[in-house]
Amino acid sequence: MPVPADTPRVVIFARWPEPGKVKSRLAKAMGDDRAACIYRRLLEHTIDVARASDLPVELRVTGARPEQFKRAFGPGISVCDQGKGDLGARLARVDAPAIVIGSDLPALTPELLREAALLLGSHEVVIGPARDGGYWLIGLRKACPWLFDEMAWSTPGVLPETLSRLRAREIEPELLPELADVDRAEDLIEWPDFAA
Repeated sequence: MPVPADTPRVVIFARWPEPGKVKSRLAKAMGDDRAACIYRRLLEHTIDVARASDLPVELRVTGARPEQFKRAFGPGISVCDQGKGDLGARLARVDAPAIVIGSDLPALTPELLREAALLLGSHEVVIGPARDGGYWLIGLRKACPWLFDEMAWSTPGVLPETLSRLRAREIEPELLPELADVDRAEDLIEWPDFAA
């Protein structure tokens, strides 16, 4: 059965799991090789969950060619390069409707992704707040490049600034439950299967 044109894609932002190139804060505590191994497990988990949501899935990648990601993480997924620029520039290039997530969310479930897709039917923006002050998901019914321009990424101010920009345009986002991503060794205490 064909997917309706207004069905949002799950767009996973991913980096090639090369030691020394991923999870730098985690690597400080565990070493480059172990951090890369943990990141690879998290990425595989994210892809599996996204596939299980029955929504279209796309990988936006950096650190290796799209063909390398396709070989490593399986066929049947659309893969394209993130392109140049900071995170904001790369996010702004994602065509809506889309649900954009990172690749380090152990608590991610297919149900959360399906809920985000359902909410986009009645809301312009859906946000999954992250425990660190950012967000783990942003769903857009239409393009909002102004949400990503000149943002202080990787700071606790990302979510408040995003909500402020939406309020300024009289857009009321729907919020999903708060989740934590994995950046530091202590983040793995709740998720020992990923640390093994």
